[in-house]
Amino acid sequence: QSIGGAVRAAAWGPGAEWALDQLPALCGKLDDPDGFDASRHPSVAEWHRRHPDLRIGRTDLVFDALVSAIMEQKVTSLQAFSAWRSIVTWYGERAPGPTPRPMFAPPDIEGWRHVPSWAWHRAGLEPPQSRTIVETARRGESIVRAASGATDGEARDRVFISLRGVGIWTSAETRIRAFGDPDAVSVGDYHLAHQVGYALTGHRTDDDGMLELLEPFAGHRQRVIRLIYVGSALEPRRGPRLHPEDHRDR
Repeated sequence: QSIGGAVRAAAWGPGAEWALDQLPALCGKLDDPDGFDASRHPSVAEWHRRHPDLRIGRTDLVFDALVSAIMEQKVTSLQAFSAWRSIVTWYGERAPGPTPRPMFAPPDIEGWRHVPSWAWHRAGLEPPQSRTIVETARRGESIVRAASGATDGEARDRVFISLRGVGIWTSAETRIRAFGDPDAVSVGDYHLAHQVGYALTGHRTDDDGMLELLEPFAGHRQRVIRLIYVGSALEPRRGPRLHPEDHRDR
C-alpha cells in the first residue's frame, strides 16, 4: 500500500521476514540510474522529465522468473498467465494471511520436478515449453547459483542459454524480472521492436533497428523501454490481435 510516497507492507507465513526485507528491491531502491543520459533523444528526455522517479524493481527469485518467462515463449500473455495460474494452483501452496480470495505460492524447485506430464498439457503448455521447464528444474539449484553469482548480463545470458530451449529472449526477460537489469533487451519479442521504433522514429523497425536506436543508451536500454511504456508512446493497434491457440484437445 502506497501512502504519501511511502510504501507500507505486511507479510505472513514462513517467508514473511524475507518478503519484507525484499520489498525495497522490489520497489526499485537498488536500481542505479547513474550514467543514464536521457538528453540523447528529445522524446526520451521528455519522458524522463515526466517520470524522473522511474525505477526498475527486482524479485531475486531467479527460478520463478525463468519458469514464467519460459511459459511466455511464443504464446500470448493470456495463455501464459493461464498456464502459470493453473500449475501454481494445482501444485503450489496456499498462501498464508488474510487474502480476499484463495491465493497460492508457486512450487519450489523440487515441486516443479514432480509436476506430472499430463498436467502441462492440461494447463495449455506446448511440449517444447514443458520439456524446457522440466530440464530447468533438474538443474535448478545450479542455475540459480550460477546466475546469482554472475557479475553482468552477458555472464547471466551464458548461464541461462546453457539450458536447452532457452534463448536470448527468455534470458533477457529473466534478467529483467529477477535482477532488475537496466540494460536487458528482449530481442525476438513479437511487439517490442515495433514499439521502440515507433516511439523513437515514428516508424516500425526490426530487432536490428531497435538495437541501433537503443545503442546510445547502452547500459540503460531497458530503462528507455520502460520510459517508452510509461510515456504512452506506443504504436496504435492495427488489424486483428494474435489469437490464442488451444491444443489441449489435439
